[in-house]
Amino acid sequence: MDLVFGASGYIGSQLVPRLVAAGRQVRAAARNPAAFVDRPGWEGVEPVAADALAPQSLPAALAGIDIAYYLVHSMGAGREFGKLDLECAGNFATAAAAAGIRRIIYLGGLVPDEAHSEHLRSRAQTGERLRAGGVPVTEIRAGIIVGPGSAAFEVIRDLVNVLPVMLTPRWVRARTPPIGLDNLLEYLLRVPEHPETAGQVYDVAGPEELSYADLMKVYGELVGRRPWIIPIPVLTPTFSSYWLGLVTAVPTPVARALIEGLSHDITAHPEALRKLIPQTLLDYRQAVVAALEAERSGAVPARWTEGALMYRDYRQDYAFYAKRASGSAVARAPAWAVWQVVTAIGGKNRYYALDLLWTLRELADWFVGGPGLSRGRRDPQALRVGDTIDSWEVIGLEPERRLTLRFGMKAPGAGVLEFELVPVKEGTRITATAYWHPHGALGLMYWYPLVPFHGLIFSRMTEAIARHAEDAARRATVTPEDAGSEAANTPAVGRSDD
Repeated sequence: MDLVFGASGYIGSQLVPRLVAAGRQVRAAARNPAAFVDRPGWEGVEPVAADALAPQSLPAALAGIDIAYYLVHSMGAGREFGKLDLECAGNFATAAAAAGIRRIIYLGGLVPDEAHSEHLRSRAQTGERLRAGGVPVTEIRAGIIVGPGSAAFEVIRDLVNVLPVMLTPRWVRARTPPIGLDNLLEYLLRVPEHPETAGQVYDVAGPEELSYADLMKVYGELVGRRPWIIPIPVLTPTFSSYWLGLVTAVPTPVARALIEGLSHDITAHPEALRKLIPQTLLDYRQAVVAALEAERSGAVPARWTEGALMYRDYRQDYAFYAKRASGSAVARAPAWAVWQVVTAIGGKNRYYALDLLWTLRELADWFVGGPGLSRGRRDPQALRVGDTIDSWEVIGLEPERRLTLRFGMKAPGAGVLEFELVPVKEGTRITATAYWHPHGALGLMYWYPLVPFHGLIFSRMTEAIARHAEDAARRATVTPEDAGSEAANTPAVGRSDD
């Protein structure tokens, strides 16, 4: 059996269905395996919760495993990601040796000899730490991966889609050998078939070496944009990472780590693995076309999933990565009672808390010609996919687990509001999360001023939902002789406090 450790990440989520299609038995490990339950193409996959920073969780994930794909990195964790990467790798290597794993396959990054970037050095050091555990490691080193969700590719997309003129740092002249996602996955899939790859390090790359300016220009040609790129020497890597945080939706820690690694020309020596595993390599233009087509033809997930085109209003110029805000509360009530309140949202019941703020937003939308004042719903309680709740559309429905709504007002981007119910010892935790896929800098400018209000709104909303659910559960357990007085003192389920 194969273990994909880090299955909820970018490469892991792409590799799992590839392994399944090849007839391999797969166990998928992540901190929260619920994120990939019921995904199309994952049939027969065994989900397991595991965290490399929690060594006690590793033996169960590694039991009975032959080949382990290690696809974990902490680039999004901030400035300490290098230390976290090494700690994770050390824990995993020790547990893999104890479990008798035959091989670890690790996806690292291309590292130039003169590299001083912590991001690049960390990827190499992680491979060294894995090898120190005693289990043979096959390390595959890749540069920019061309596919939806690859952080470097998403930076390119965001910049081209929203900026007709770019004042860029000198790193746009640095050259790199990109590789198409399909080609990389093929290498990962087939490496275990070759025993001689154990203990080896291989570079992988596509057939071209291009500058970052070239990457942006080619992408622009394919999507009908012609960005004007002006390199400016005064833009330092640190300043550049802050600049990217303002004009792209890529998380700032990720952008900072990427920028630090872009000050070098990066070369690859991919001949050894090309000879061992021959395949038709996509050039950059072909890889971009394949990425865009894969995104358009991808399966529609039942819940919000990072980058899924459906949740970006089928707009490929909307950011892959979402901004988010959430609030949660625990109801001392069963899931059915919480679900009853959640599914009664909108219409006459409104939103349970701070309805004035919702009304102001609806009025603003109506003022610019949007559907903000189109209130109402098909049924006061029952819901089905496709229903309209005021200016929201029901796009996902899992009874007593999850309700997903698409934002319908006018705005520079695409929004989703998702309610999730999780049983806990005290009752049921209800979490409301807003996801926002901005359309460039304007979409980010729309989002950031609303962040303080979102935190307040969703905290108050979930607290109110919890109270109503507790009332509903209490009414359901009262005796017949008490029913009259209980009903007289308890508001109807779903009714606003206003």
